Amino acid sequence: MTKLLSITAHPHAPVACDMTVAEDTLAERLAEYRRLFDHALLGRDSTDTATTFRLAAGPGVRDWVLDLVRREAACCPFLSYEVDAEGEQIVWTTSGLGASDMAILDEFLTRADPTADSGGIGAQLEARGGIPVIVPTSGR
Repeated sequence: MTKLLSITAHPHAPVACDMTVAEDTLAERLAEYRRLFDHALLGRDSTDTATTFRLAAGPGVRDWVLDLVRREAACCPFLSYEVDAEGEQIVWTTSGLGASDMAILDEFLTRADPTADSGGIGAQLEARGGIPVIVPTSGR
C-alpha cells in the first residue's frame, strides 16, 4: 500500500460543511461524487467512525480523487482523509464523528439526488445529521 494523501482533522474546526469558499455548489459536488462512483466505485465499507471507498485505479482516477479529497477537506476540516494506492485500487477513507453522523454522510455521498438544489440538500443534511451546511448567499 502506498500513501497518496493524508489530511488530519482540525481539532477545533466546527462540525459544519462550509461551501462558501468552494468553486462549486453542494449540488455540483454531490453530482461529481455520483460521476466518480458511477465511473470507478468498486465498493465501500463503513465502521462507527469511518467510511472507506474502493475505486478502480483507471486513467485519471487517482488525480480525480486527490483533487476531490482536497476540496472536501477545505469545506469539512472536522474530518480526516486518507488516500492510498493498493494494487489496482485507490482507497479513500474519511473518518471522524460518530456512527450515525458517518452513516448519514455516507448515504448523502452515495445516494443523494445530484439534481437537487444546494439549499435543499443542505437542509436535508442538517435536518437528518445535525451537520450544518453553509452555502454562499450569491447565486451559485
